[in-house]
Amino acid sequence: MKKINISEYSAAKTGLCLANDTISEDLYQQHHVYRGLRDLEGKGVLTGLTNISEIVAFKTVDGVKTPVDGELWYRGYKVNSLIDEIAPDSFGFERIAYLILFGEKPNEEEYLEFSKVIAQNRTLPTNFTRDVIMKAPSKDIMNSMTRSILTLASYDKNVASLSLEDSIRQCLLLIAQFPMLAIYGYHAYNHFENYESMYIHRPSQALSTAENILMMLRPDKKFTELEAKILDIALILHMEHGGGNNSTFTTRVVTSAGTDTYSAIAAGMSSLKGPKHGGANIKVMEMMKNIRENVSDIEDRDEIRAYLKKILEGKAFDNKGIIYGLGHAVYSLSDPREVIFKGYVEKLAHSKDMDKNMALYNMVEEEGISLINQSRHIYKGVCPNVDFYSGFVYDMLGIPAELYTPLFAIARIVGWSAHRIEELICMNKIIRPAYLSVMKELEK
Repeated sequence: MKKINISEYSAAKTGLCLANDTISEDLYQQHHVYRGLRDLEGKGVLTGLTNISEIVAFKTVDGVKTPVDGELWYRGYKVNSLIDEIAPDSFGFERIAYLILFGEKPNEEEYLEFSKVIAQNRTLPTNFTRDVIMKAPSKDIMNSMTRSILTLASYDKNVASLSLEDSIRQCLLLIAQFPMLAIYGYHAYNHFENYESMYIHRPSQALSTAENILMMLRPDKKFTELEAKILDIALILHMEHGGGNNSTFTTRVVTSAGTDTYSAIAAGMSSLKGPKHGGANIKVMEMMKNIRENVSDIEDRDEIRAYLKKILEGKAFDNKGIIYGLGHAVYSLSDPREVIFKGYVEKLAHSKDMDKNMALYNMVEEEGISLINQSRHIYKGVCPNVDFYSGFVYDMLGIPAELYTPLFAIARIVGWSAHRIEELICMNKIIRPAYLSVMKELEK
């Protein structure tokens, strides 16, 4: 039998799929089906309840739904208040992770105990780094991490247990191990694919999560207090964002099916790696690089505005008509994470002699928002989101682009874990939405 080339076969069948699987826009509107589980005004379709966090973008003023400056709440506290409480010479990731996971602020004894649990479990099974992470290294570190997560399941004797005790234990282990899975995955790729030197630094129990990330990543293990502090803030701001974001909802959906913790977290990873979700900061970085290459004077506001207009019209950069990093699915007047983060970004930029680049970001933000408001019907306002600056920060920290989304995952696993636990406690029912069939019956 002659062997059929699967790539040629797939290409030949593309037209058939397009012909039979395309559903007209009219049918979605006719049957009131909200694609993306968002109505025509962008409001999310209500699918559940959560006690973990809250996102505020609108308030009712005199009976009218009114856009307001954004608010992000973790377990009843505004995230900016939580960050303000962190002492200048300490780090907040572990303290706020405790709050999100268990619903209460830790006292000093509880904080030290939790930090010790995380620190003592920053370890991997014997030879795991060599036999799993370094085998088949990939530029896609999210895929590498997901493979590692699923492999770690085979080391857990109670992998299939859905008890709260086991689920909490498994989540804590993964929170502790995620930085190693990410950094070691990058080192394997950088060595085997980029032919760079290989070094594997073991994490230190004396360092925070943010400090360990920088220490394990850098050949000399060195970092400044400001660098670690800003990375710590970035992790806190990316830690949790409601149950409706794609990766958290994915985690809850597969949890509701009764799957194990490792599979649920791997599903969240598969969602987060999508460029429409966790890869936004990379697109911002690519866009800013494109602007620098095509604008002769990055300090000329008129020239910047003219080029941004071309991007918005789909005539420049990737021709998709998007100024990346501006706008958010939920927030209206401002993204509170961006408001908090921007002050830290300016400090880091100044310390790195990057004030000129910071000025460019400010100009793109101001002119981009002005152009979007002028040219498009925006029902809720446009604001920069946290990812407008996060890639810039990671670049200043010397973090390679391959690790941008994995860093997001290192933070967001805290939120995924909290939502998995809440789903196990509260729902006890598989999530199964309905799809209306518009198929034509071809036989009687």
